[in-house]
Amino acid sequence: MLNSIFSLYKMKVIIIGAGIGSISLSIRLANEGYDVHVFEANDYAGGKLHSFQLGEYRFDGGPSLFTMPHYVTELFDLVGKNPNDFFEFEKLDESCRYFWEDGTRLTGYSDPNAFAQEVQDKLGVSSMVLIDYFNYSKNIYDHSGKIFLEKSLHKAATWLSKDTFNSLVRIGQFDLFKSMNQANEDRIKEPHLVQLFNRFATYNGSNPYKAPGILNVIPWFEHGFGTFAPKGGMQEIPKSLQKLAENLGVSFHFNSLVQEVIVENGKAIGVRVNDMIVSSEIVASNADVYFTYKRLMKGQPAPEKTLKQESSSSAVVFYWGVQKSFDELSLHNILFSKDYKQEFKEIFDENRLPTDPTVYINISSKSNPNDAPKGSENWFVMVNAPAHRGQDWKSDVGGLKERVIQKINNQLDTDIRPLIRQEKIWTPEGIEEDTRSYQGALYGTSSNDQTAAFLRHPNFSSKIKNLYFCGGSVHPGGGIPLALLSAKITSEMIIND
Repeated sequence: MLNSIFSLYKMKVIIIGAGIGSISLSIRLANEGYDVHVFEANDYAGGKLHSFQLGEYRFDGGPSLFTMPHYVTELFDLVGKNPNDFFEFEKLDESCRYFWEDGTRLTGYSDPNAFAQEVQDKLGVSSMVLIDYFNYSKNIYDHSGKIFLEKSLHKAATWLSKDTFNSLVRIGQFDLFKSMNQANEDRIKEPHLVQLFNRFATYNGSNPYKAPGILNVIPWFEHGFGTFAPKGGMQEIPKSLQKLAENLGVSFHFNSLVQEVIVENGKAIGVRVNDMIVSSEIVASNADVYFTYKRLMKGQPAPEKTLKQESSSSAVVFYWGVQKSFDELSLHNILFSKDYKQEFKEIFDENRLPTDPTVYINISSKSNPNDAPKGSENWFVMVNAPAHRGQDWKSDVGGLKERVIQKINNQLDTDIRPLIRQEKIWTPEGIEEDTRSYQGALYGTSSNDQTAAFLRHPNFSSKIKNLYFCGGSVHPGGGIPLALLSAKITSEMIIND
């Protein structure tokens, strides 16, 4: 009789924020029979993965790169649904096009062998150099990914497992005690390629001249698993997952700003939202961990050492509706600075916008023509920037825009100024305000030393029972794949606890 009664009871879970991590968490918990409620301050789900319109141009507001789609499709497989019934995506032949000031250009093919041949043809570097590099990157993933990305680093069971032992005996192969740049100079040597692979540090908002070489696992995400484009744009990822979650009974409450996590006798028992108390057995925050403690848990002790870690980089994004189509550009494009080390010094050490910025241009209309009028393109133009610490962004961005336009003009041998028909600018201050990400950091904390991965906030509270965390500001880190893995780790903790 007791088992029968228990089976009818659904434990209630409140999730704060409707980012990609929390939607994933809601699916996993609902599939296990939990009564899941997601409270979101905005009127849409997805967090940074949102979309907006400027005139006839549609833009993805945040992340523009889609890799490791199996972390998305496994959520549909988990509940016995066909991903193709919810959204579609295609694998791309090209990952990115690269441009240097000296006139060098490379097409970064998604397939490692094709990319290696491109490097041999354009730079005269043996294709085996790149093949060996990708094998090195794959080796890091194969022997460390399950530990550093798929398990909690804050639970004893992780460190006592066979997988961890096998990883630790290979730790010398991971370049943990070299910087990414040192490891890349040792393995690749050719300056263009070193800069190209150093840039993967920006995928988690870090400085390749300080971040450990183990982050050289990131190129394998893009070239081992491939690069993809969702039909309809990046917004379709959270939209499809929200639909799946709702099919499982998850309740989304929009325009519902969580004001406080209610804690009694060392236990999270609910939240205060829109001045009302909503009770639950479990609370999980997908909100930025800094603001969770500082704004939602003011009366509770905060892990100050963890919260004082160096923030990741932020960004300045120019959204431009461009009245022309450029064959030289692809879906993803990088226009490199002349002095990469100086650029990161300015961002992280001098806390200012780079004098000579590396420019990333994403043009989703290359794969989704309806995103821009015929003969036009929607440009998402991003420059890495320091975290928001009170800079005068309105003043600084004007000069940055001119430097960005000049760099683009030099590469395309044109003047794009009269072609810009629509414009919106997103600064680190705006990113902080709009996404409630501390200092506008895109990835929570940086990974600018060997211990950073171990110092990220865990997916649970060690002091408050029934309080959990997921998303880009906690373990294992920021970006779509890691946010999804964060949700997986958190769901397993909740279920096991």
